[in-house]
Amino acid sequence: MEPRVAVVILNWNGKALLERFLPSVIKTAYPNLEIVLGDNASTDNSVDYVRNNFPTVTIIENDKNYGFAGGYNHILEKVNADYFVLLNSDVEVPENWISPVINLMQTDEKIAVAQPKIKWQQQKQQFEYAGAAGGYLDMYAFPFCRGRIFDTVETDLNQYNGSNEIFWASGAAFFIKSKTWFEVKGLDADLFAHMEEIDLCWRLKNLGYKIVCCTDAEVYHLGGGTLNANNPYKTYLNFRNNLIIMQKNLPKEDAYFRIFIRMWIDLAAWFQFLLKGKPKFTLAISKAHFHFLKELNNTANKRATKQTPLLKHSGVYKGSIVYSYFAKRIKKFSDLKF
Repeated sequence: MEPRVAVVILNWNGKALLERFLPSVIKTAYPNLEIVLGDNASTDNSVDYVRNNFPTVTIIENDKNYGFAGGYNHILEKVNADYFVLLNSDVEVPENWISPVINLMQTDEKIAVAQPKIKWQQQKQQFEYAGAAGGYLDMYAFPFCRGRIFDTVETDLNQYNGSNEIFWASGAAFFIKSKTWFEVKGLDADLFAHMEEIDLCWRLKNLGYKIVCCTDAEVYHLGGGTLNANNPYKTYLNFRNNLIIMQKNLPKEDAYFRIFIRMWIDLAAWFQFLLKGKPKFTLAISKAHFHFLKELNNTANKRATKQTPLLKHSGVYKGSIVYSYFAKRIKKFSDLKF
C-alpha cells in the first residue's frame, strides 16, 4: 500500500482562495490520501463553504488565529499520516503532483523534507518567487532560490531538473515525514509567519537529515495570498525571523560573526528604503532588530545541542548573494559558482 499522505491546507479568511484552488486539490490522483482544512478561527464563512461543497475534506478548527507556524502545529497534532503536505490555500495542483515526491522520499530514510517545483500560477512557465526549484542560503544566511534571486525570477526551461539536495523547502508546498515533524516538534510558533520552514529545515539538517527538491512534480502558486511584498509587517517578520533562526541554528562561534555582518547588511537595506521614501519599511527593519535583541535570551533557550557550521551544509552559497547580485550583477542561479 502507498504511504498515507495528508494534504493540510491552513486557512484564515480565505474563502475566495478556497473557491478558486481547492477543486484542483480534490482532483489529486493519489490512492491513500486525506485532504484536511485546518482553520485559524476564520470569520468569513470559509469553513461552512468547504463543509457544504467538499464533504470529503476533513475540517479541523483552531480556537484562534495561531499564525502559520502555530496554526499548523495545533492542526497536525490531530492528523494521522505517514507524510504531511503543508499546502498554501493559493496553490493550484495538477493531478499527479504527489506520487513523484513521495516516491523520491521513500528511497532514502535521511530525506525528511521535499518540495516540488513551484511555479507562478499566473504564468506557468515561470518559477514562483517563494520556492522556485528549491531554497538555498548564502554565507550570511540570506535566503534565495534556485530559479529566483531577489526580484529576478527565471523562466523554467528545465535548467534545474534533477532531484538535488537543497537547504530549505518552501512552505507553499512542503512535504515532510510525520515522524521527523514530531521528532523536532514542528514549527517554531514564536516566528508566527515567514521563514519558519527555513528554521525547520535547518534544525533537521543539523540532525543529519536531507532536504530535496523533486523536479518531476510541480505546482502553481499564486503568491501573496496573506501578506504581499508591499506590506511592512512582512518586511518586519522576514528581517526579525532571519536573525532569530541564525541564532538558533548556528554554532556560537559561527553565529556571532555571521549575525554581526548580517545586521550591517540589513542596515544597508534600511538606508535603501529610506532613500526610496519608504519610512514604514525602515521602521519595520528597526523594529525587527529591536525585537531580535530583546528576545536574545528566549532564543538562546531554544538552541539545540547539535549545530553544524553553516558552510559545511549542502545548499549553501559560499559567498554573499547581496554582493553577487547587486555588485557583480549575477541574476541567475546557474551563474553562481558554488
